[in-house]
Amino acid sequence: MEQLVTSDFKLGIIAGGQLGKMLALAASRWDIQTYILDSDASGPASTVCTCFVRGDYADFRTVYEFGQLVDMVTFEIEHVNIEAMQRLKREGKRIHPDPDVLAMIQDKGTQKQFLRRHSIPSPAFALYEHKEQILYAIDDGSLQIPFVQKARTAGYDGRGVVLVRCKSDLATLLDGPSLVEDLIDTEKELAVIVARNHQGHSACFPAVEMVFNADANLVEMLISPAQIDEDVERKATELARQIAEASGVCGVLAVEMFLDRSGDLWVNEIAPRPHNSGHHTIESAVTSQYEQHLRAIFNLPLGSTDLKQPAVMVNILGERGHKGRVKYQGLTESLSIPGAKIHIYGKRNTWPFRKMGHVTVLAPDMETARQRAIKIKRLIKVQSCQDPE
Repeated sequence: MEQLVTSDFKLGIIAGGQLGKMLALAASRWDIQTYILDSDASGPASTVCTCFVRGDYADFRTVYEFGQLVDMVTFEIEHVNIEAMQRLKREGKRIHPDPDVLAMIQDKGTQKQFLRRHSIPSPAFALYEHKEQILYAIDDGSLQIPFVQKARTAGYDGRGVVLVRCKSDLATLLDGPSLVEDLIDTEKELAVIVARNHQGHSACFPAVEMVFNADANLVEMLISPAQIDEDVERKATELARQIAEASGVCGVLAVEMFLDRSGDLWVNEIAPRPHNSGHHTIESAVTSQYEQHLRAIFNLPLGSTDLKQPAVMVNILGERGHKGRVKYQGLTESLSIPGAKIHIYGKRNTWPFRKMGHVTVLAPDMETARQRAIKIKRLIKVQSCQDPE
C-alpha cells in the first residue's frame, strides 16, 4: 500500500476541462497539490488547481517537461502525446493509467482488437484506411448497410461517428482510417464505471442508462440506477470488471454498452478516466468517481459505490444558434427544485451542443427525479450574449 503524501505531493492532470476541474476539487480535500496542463488558460480547471501550465498536451516536449514537474501523472482526456508518456514511464515516473493502456484505447481499432482478443462481446467490425475502401466493400457485397463508421483516433462527444442507415448517408462518410461496425438493434445504452487499484482490487458503480441527443449524438440525460433487471446488471458489472482486469488499468474505467432487444450486452467503447456517465456520483453515491480515481491511483482502499438515492443527471448544453460569450437562463428557478445540484463548468464561450455544465437531481424515487430533471432541462438555457446566428 502506497503512503499518500499530502501537502507536498504534486499530482499532474493532463487537460483542464470539466473532468480535470472536478478531479482537482476532489484532490484538494486530501491536500494534494494539482498541476494542470492545458492550452486554454481560462479552462474550467484553471481556477481550482494549485498550478496551471499552459501548453499543448499533444506536443512531446510540452508533455515531457510537464511530467518533470510532478510526482504522478493522470489524465482527463485520451488524446495526449503517448511518446512523451512512455519516455516518462521508462524514467520511473508514476503514470496512471499506464501509457500502454492509453495507447490501446486512443485508437478505436486497437481498442476493438483488444476486446476481441479477450472475448468481450462487441459489435462485429472491420478496419478501413479510407472511405473509398468502404464504398468498394459495399459494391462487392462484403459490407452491408446499415452500419456505424468511427474515426480510429481523435473522436469524442459524438464527433468522428457516422451512422449509415441508407445509401444517401454514404455522402457523410469520414475519410481517413476508420472502423466500421454492425449497427446494434438497441433497446438501451448503458455505462458502468469500474475502478481498479494496483493490488487488483476492483469496484463497480451500478450501471446507468444514457439517453442521447439525436442531433449531437452525445448524452443528454442519465438515469441512475439503470432501469434493468438484476441479471443484466450483473452481466454489465462482470463485463466491466473483466475489461479492467484484462487491461490492467489503474484508476477508473468507463465501459459503454448496448443492451439489444434480445437482452444481450455489447461493449461499445471504453475510456480510462473519469467520465460523463459518472458525474452523478458526486452527490448520489457514497464515493464519487473522482475520489475513487484518486483512491485507485494511490493504491488506497476503494470506496463504497452504494447509491444514496435514485438520481437523474442532465447535461447543460449550448443552445442551437448561439455562439460566443455565455449567459445562462433559468438557474434561479431550477435551484428552487428539491434535490437539484447544479454544476456550471466555467467555460467562457458557448456554441451549439457544447457541454457547459450538468445538473444532478436526487429524489426518493426514480419517477420524481426524472420529472424534476425534465423540468430543469426545459428551464435552463445556455445562450450567447450577442444575437443568435
